[in-house]
Amino acid sequence: MIVVADTSPINYLILIEEIEILTQLYGTVVIPRAVQDELLRPSAPELVRAWMARRPAWLQVREPLGAPDASLAGLDPGERDAILIASELCADQLIADDRQGRREALKRGIRVMGTLGVLREAAVLGFLDLREALRRLETTNFHVRPDVLRRPLAQDL
Repeated sequence: MIVVADTSPINYLILIEEIEILTQLYGTVVIPRAVQDELLRPSAPELVRAWMARRPAWLQVREPLGAPDASLAGLDPGERDAILIASELCADQLIADDRQGRREALKRGIRVMGTLGVLREAAVLGFLDLREALRRLETTNFHVRPDVLRRPLAQDL
């Protein structure tokens, strides 16, 4: 399975100490160099920067091979490059939270899942306690309406 991730899901999974579910679910995950750079910025949380400084081998960093796509100009570099790499690799999934980036990926036929979807999938497979993971997510600056945050709990696990 080929999975590409944008900045937000990696950031929040590190912050809630559930980043290892990515390798449990998908094996290897690819991120663009632009995402790596965002996660290592001085403004990124210290926990995130420390984890990225010693990132595991299952998190691979690469650059898009193709030329920039003008239709993605409104996205930040991490989102843009994640979509480009997902397209180039014919990825099975893109993990992204940004609404505009998700919309652009879907237009290109790329399957998209956000942080909440990843947490729910991991809970279904017994890798984590969803209620506890969502509680920890609420302690971060993760931006989502409260009803959306609680929606995975309302679905049968």
